[in-house]
Amino acid sequence: MPKTPSTLGLHLRYRIWIAEMNADITTLRIFDDYLAELAPGKKEAPLKNAVEEFKKQFNTLRKELDDLKHEMHLQKMKLAACTREGKPMDKKLYKTDNHAALKNHYTRFRKTFSKMKTGLGLISNNWAG
Repeated sequence: MPKTPSTLGLHLRYRIWIAEMNADITTLRIFDDYLAELAPGKKEAPLKNAVEEFKKQFNTLRKELDDLKHEMHLQKMKLAACTREGKPMDKKLYKTDNHAALKNHYTRFRKTFSKMKTGLGLISNNWAG
């Protein structure tokens, strides 16, 4: 059975993940600006379709990102309160707060975000100019 992380360790992990997601929000904004710049100059149906598909992906990813970040922020604040009160992290509290599921959700989000970035790179290489 894996070792239960410390309260401070979990708190710091959430801080890092939240900072990464803040960077992801900036990245999504830049990608959206890039698509807006790319689309008007090209009339090919495949490009228009790709741009529309990426815009849908951006909206979905942004909502997921906001929800995940919000949940992590709540957990981070709860962990900060536990630290102030001197409560140790035990297996029961770890399971009750569902940290493992939150970590899995974050891992899935990272994979999805990475695939989207790769796909966007492919369309930008095919239609750049």
